[in-house]
Amino acid sequence: MNKLKNYINGAWTASDEKNTIDVINPATQEVMAKVPYGSDTSEDLALAADTADTAFQSWSQVPVMQRVQPLYKLKFLLEENLEDLAKTITMECGKTLAESRGELQRAIENVEVACGMPVMMQSEFSENIASGIDEFMIRQPLGVCASISPFNFPGMIPFWFLPYAIAAGNTFIIKPSEKVPLTMDKVFRLIEQLNLPKGVISLVHGGKETVDAILDHPKIKAISFVGSTKVAKYIYARGAANGKRVQAQGGAKNPIVILPDADIEMSTQIITDSTFGCAGQRCLAASNIITVGDNNGSIKESLYESAKKRTTGNGMDETIEMGPVITQESKERVSYLIDQGLNEGGKLLLDGRNANIPGVEKGNFIRPTIIENLPLDGALLKTEIFGPVMSLIQLNTIDDALQFVNNGSYGNMACIFTSSGANARKFRSLANAGNIGINIGVAAPMAQFPFSGWKDSFFGDLHGQGRHAVEFFTQTKVVIERWPKEWSRKF
Repeated sequence: MNKLKNYINGAWTASDEKNTIDVINPATQEVMAKVPYGSDTSEDLALAADTADTAFQSWSQVPVMQRVQPLYKLKFLLEENLEDLAKTITMECGKTLAESRGELQRAIENVEVACGMPVMMQSEFSENIASGIDEFMIRQPLGVCASISPFNFPGMIPFWFLPYAIAAGNTFIIKPSEKVPLTMDKVFRLIEQLNLPKGVISLVHGGKETVDAILDHPKIKAISFVGSTKVAKYIYARGAANGKRVQAQGGAKNPIVILPDADIEMSTQIITDSTFGCAGQRCLAASNIITVGDNNGSIKESLYESAKKRTTGNGMDETIEMGPVITQESKERVSYLIDQGLNEGGKLLLDGRNANIPGVEKGNFIRPTIIENLPLDGALLKTEIFGPVMSLIQLNTIDDALQFVNNGSYGNMACIFTSSGANARKFRSLANAGNIGINIGVAAPMAQFPFSGWKDSFFGDLHGQGRHAVEFFTQTKVVIERWPKEWSRKF
């Protein structure tokens, strides 16, 4: 079985780490590869950081117009290989082919935006701030930067960071999730074709030992992370304690509010897509669905019928609408949390446990699940399930809904469905979340906007994507200068 290699200093390099873990197709349980996993991976990271630091000394001096040229080629390579990459994402992550294609399109959009770095890094200049004195601010790169990626978007999330970092003049190390390393392995086969200087971009596999090596290595100046809140807090605390810049995206428990004047048919389709898309394994998945006023019965029936019809199976089948969760442990955890909700007094409208999918009986499948009557102060309404589970809540007014939304510890996304501009504006203004949707089920920012997040959903100051990425991967330098009059008169 193939043991994946690292990509360090412009070459594929075998890790000295003898221990490995299996990369498993969550739909079929097929072992697709083995990935290094153990203490010796920290040595791989150290080598990557050292070579990246060496490469930074020259790469940072390359004019920004030249630094973005490889990104144009990368965009076309990603487009030309989109179908092959999408199939790899589906096989190792489990999502449907349509979802994998959409994920890659988002990655490509970030490459496109990063190509605008010559404009986004422009200096700010003020002449004659005092007699004969000028002042200006310039942006310069940080050095070696690294990302620690989650399993659920192996093709997209590294591109929230990578293109901006290198276009700004940094060098970059990617540590993909050990559960889904094959997508980045294929992406790096494309990156090889860019003919970048050795050490500008590196790929290092591993688990916690690799992560800790990233957090502790003195030559790594900035870290980008996406994952659970528990790990995000750890990444942020340890990285910041070592003097690094850190942006750490955490978990979520995303609420959607449905007002009585919402279009039920439209709302139903959008909300079920949000809740059950990617098997609920995304940080912008809808989780707590809040009906306001007297429309609970009609919307509940509509959501139930839509969820019940959703086809579940191997994402490689184009007719499938929802794939498996990532591991057997994830499947067991989701089932346990459903049981916990029932123990709290919840009532199952739709039970997706014990799913048996013909042809892929060993897969990690949970069908769409809907649960209601959960206590507002119970654990399940506050816990990120990361699976295809919808919790239904009924409240009396929009103010009650806003209070519930704002009392939550997470703040990744909050959405409202309504035909009232006044209520939409009120929600947009008062809901405490970083990404707001108005008649939108997945409020995922386009690449030119930052992927925001508040409260326990984000730790740091600057988010991924767009101008936030430019600011995160650069440091400002202010220059104040005066030239002697006798010198200037010579010219």
